[in-house]
Amino acid sequence: MTASDGIVTPMMAQYLEIKGRYPDALLFYRMGDFYEMFFADAEAASAALDIALTKRGQHLGEDIPMCGVPVHAAEGYLLTLIRKGFRVAIAEQMEDPAEAKKRGSKAVVARDVVRLVTPGTLTEETLLEARRHNYLAAWAEVREAAALAWADISTGEFRVIPCPLGRLGPELARLAPREILLSEAREPGLAGLSDDLGVAVTPLPRAAFDSAGAERRLCALFQVATAEGFGSFDRAETAALGAIVEYLDLTQRGKLPLLRRPVREAPGGVVQIDAATRRNLEITQALSGGREGSLIAAVDRTVTAAGARLLERRLSAPSRDLVAIHARHEAVRFLVEEARLADALRADLRRVPDIDRALSRLALDRGGPRDLSAIRAGLVQGAHIAGRLDAAAPPRLTQAAGDLTGFDTLVALLAAAVVEEPPLLVRDGGFIAPGYDDELDQARQLRDEGRGVIARMQAEYVGQTGIQSLKIKHNNVLGYFIETTATHAERMLSAPLNETFIHRQTTANQVRFTTLPLSEMETRILNAGGLALEIERRLFDSLKAAVLDTAPRISQAARALAEIDLAAAFGDLARGENWCEPVVDDSRAFEVEAGRHPVVERALKRSGESFVANDCLLTSGETPAIWLLTGPNMAGKSTFLRQNALIALLAQAGSFVPARRAHVGLVSQLFSRVGAADDLARGRSTFMVEMVETAAILNQADDRAMVILDEIGRGTATYDGLSIAWATLEHLHGVNRCRALFATHYHEMTGLSHKLSGVENATVTVKEWEGEVIFLHEVRKGAADRSYGVQVARLAGLPASVVERAKVVLEALEKGEREGGTRKHALIDDLPLFSAAPAAPPRTARGPSPVEERLRALHPDEMTPLDALSALYDLKGLLRD
Repeated sequence: MTASDGIVTPMMAQYLEIKGRYPDALLFYRMGDFYEMFFADAEAASAALDIALTKRGQHLGEDIPMCGVPVHAAEGYLLTLIRKGFRVAIAEQMEDPAEAKKRGSKAVVARDVVRLVTPGTLTEETLLEARRHNYLAAWAEVREAAALAWADISTGEFRVIPCPLGRLGPELARLAPREILLSEAREPGLAGLSDDLGVAVTPLPRAAFDSAGAERRLCALFQVATAEGFGSFDRAETAALGAIVEYLDLTQRGKLPLLRRPVREAPGGVVQIDAATRRNLEITQALSGGREGSLIAAVDRTVTAAGARLLERRLSAPSRDLVAIHARHEAVRFLVEEARLADALRADLRRVPDIDRALSRLALDRGGPRDLSAIRAGLVQGAHIAGRLDAAAPPRLTQAAGDLTGFDTLVALLAAAVVEEPPLLVRDGGFIAPGYDDELDQARQLRDEGRGVIARMQAEYVGQTGIQSLKIKHNNVLGYFIETTATHAERMLSAPLNETFIHRQTTANQVRFTTLPLSEMETRILNAGGLALEIERRLFDSLKAAVLDTAPRISQAARALAEIDLAAAFGDLARGENWCEPVVDDSRAFEVEAGRHPVVERALKRSGESFVANDCLLTSGETPAIWLLTGPNMAGKSTFLRQNALIALLAQAGSFVPARRAHVGLVSQLFSRVGAADDLARGRSTFMVEMVETAAILNQADDRAMVILDEIGRGTATYDGLSIAWATLEHLHGVNRCRALFATHYHEMTGLSHKLSGVENATVTVKEWEGEVIFLHEVRKGAADRSYGVQVARLAGLPASVVERAKVVLEALEKGEREGGTRKHALIDDLPLFSAAPAAPPRTARGPSPVEERLRALHPDEMTPLDALSALYDLKGLLRD
């Protein structure tokens, strides 16, 4: 191919025409066994994929950059490109190259884009995280109303919720979509969503958000005359749903996925959790960026991909519906008490494939034999599971069991038709079971036993002619032929054999013949492989149609399996970790006895340490309850704050909780301001970020909210910070009137407990021993006497000279604070410069004390009670010395 001086070859003209329709996407242009890219696409792809950049011909006098990837390995390259923010248009060959040649030697194979691959429209197993949803979202405004819709085309989920602009950020933080669709008019103002939440922003024309057109698209998708059967959607909700359908039609090139009918989520149905709180509590992602160290990693004991996705949804959006919460707890309690049944269910569930995603791939014509096998295996295991759950099970489980039955006909069909371990692709063949189709069996016999068939024909011809040396042979010119020596040829050329054997060729020593049956058999043998594949493709299509005809019920069965898996997983967690069933009601109570942080406890167990459990009581009648928590850094204040927020979250997600006893009055909102971070991209300092997050809490928290605040005001001057923290606490108490845990180093604030009836002091205790600080991690009523900051600094490894200097400065500051007045102002003059201070002498290692020596010599297992008592008196005597 060559193109120069503006004259392009037909193939390059075709490429440029297709590329012109998809200017914002990389074009994968199918050429035989490769997807090729040219021009700027090739340069971008070669850099992103780290593959060689070559050239192919010229255009306008310059070399055309080119790179390519093998078709069989394309999914891996697609994944890399999508993760790096690219969109990819896939142009396939729409006809056999042989057909194109019939139009002329220079004819170009017809090609067209069959799919636009974007972050929110992935379905391939290798491109998706099995245990996470892959949401595509759309936000629409119609006059004063706004709504957010989202869909996971790999599972069929399709939902919408009213969503004013102020709620868009928190809702997107909850859903974590991979891609969001916005109107071109709105996209510039919301482009920051990509940076804040890591979501790809895709602008669409305003027409895509037209509510009237959206309703028509929804009706066409679900083949109904009116959208009223879906429920009551306002114009904004309809527009958001319709925008998703419009985009899927564009990206899937008319092959729309198998979406369930849209469901409207009521506002206030779940606990409101903003993005900062999700980040601080590390619900689904640790602050380090990975899953390890997050809440979901600590509590996930699901054994199916669908169960894991359901767990993520529940933790991301705890319910506020008491009926639903109680039903979930009832199911978990049943499986805690019925441990053997729970273990049997989990064993069955481990053999359940991802039915939802298999079904989605089949609907989009991207499925294969293994998807049929997955649905068969899932339905078979579902029947086993349903049989284990009798009438004694709670309603939530018996209802799920009912959704798993009634698939006998489909299972029998798939069992008869599909082999146990089918290949991945239809084109590989061999997935239809022997005996299912007679025509296929015959084609396979010819394909696999061609030599045997020819050998039998040869034996027949030997018997017919009496020529023992007669052979049937094959070459690429004649195909199959009968060969005999010239000596015996006369007999075959004479009547009556000449009516059967047709002369084809004479060589020096041999004469070659054929017969009509041999020619027919040759054709059948040569075509048998292709015929077998064609029959299997036809049978695959019929089996796929049978599955899709039952798709709504299969989807319901998949949801039922996920529900059972999650209940069993929560039950296993409760039994294994000694968690209790919480009381959740409509009160304002928050009472936790011996509560623990699930993530920290898990980490401590790995190192052989135990977690120190603590109580928390935030209610006293109807008075708002706030604990003002003091104590040194490293003592466990932040852990205590977070663990109680997570206990509330877990309780309303339907789980048991890490405590000896828990009573949680329904929480409407969960707010957390913990940790320090800046936002340099937006020009925000650490203190500015802290104030923005605090403002969001004070402006939104209602009397049912639960708030945890840690070190408000620490990012500015001492008195500024103290005044802000003081005023914040008063606002929480008097205006928000919510339950809160407020950790601070400003000990002056402990006096508020005497002024505000709903504020109590609590402290995380420490013990000093010979200048060492021992963290007890126990939370008790009362206030800390100091912060122990210098001691913590020494533990962190600050040079000894710095620690000693800090002690001097601290003593001077405390003395000045006590004396007040001019003494404070003279302080700077009284302190010698750091450079003049002598370096602290190195600390000498302290030998073991007599008490330690005596304890080391004791062997408790070998002592009688009287020996132990005597040893104790000896130790007390040593202390007196």
